[in-house]
Amino acid sequence: MRTLLTRKGGFTLIELMIVVAIIGILAAIAIPNFLQFQLRSKAGEAKTNIAAIRTAEEGYFAEFNNYVAAGQTPGSAVSTNKRVWTGGGLTQFDQLGWSPTGEVFFNYAVTSTGSSYTIDATGDLDGNGTPSDFGYVHPAPGAAAGLSGSFGACTTAGVWDPDPTVLAPGLLNTVGPCLGADGQSEF
Repeated sequence: MRTLLTRKGGFTLIELMIVVAIIGILAAIAIPNFLQFQLRSKAGEAKTNIAAIRTAEEGYFAEFNNYVAAGQTPGSAVSTNKRVWTGGGLTQFDQLGWSPTGEVFFNYAVTSTGSSYTIDATGDLDGNGTPSDFGYVHPAPGAAAGLSGSFGACTTAGVWDPDPTVLAPGLLNTVGPCLGADGQSEF
């Protein structure tokens, strides 16, 4: 009678190589998706802060019948790292009664004529040297266009309209990307 040889434990080299290959394939799929998700969540900072600045501007206007301009803050250049909220138009943002919670990835500014304003946010989250710009354009009552921002790519026509029939700047009184690539393909 013939006896079967049985293994006493452990894995063969082939089994280990197959497992390592499977893990490598899964990592190759998951890591780029994770990085893109992480960059999109960082871009959410700009949208949230612009909406908060807009609320502060409208509150200030309700009380003083004037919008407040604020210089680029933080005063340092954009980078992939968070920065402390200092310099630039800090006193104007204080006048509005707004400041972000913690450090920021984006630089913020408000351009104003007293009856209209534009909020700009710019940041280089992926470190490729091409900034992502978000904004909000509020024209004067009855006007068809707003102000150009002090920096960033938002035009007087407003933020990017993703409608396939438009695909151009054209949304006023809306928080969004200044150009079609902002917050999308740059990541």
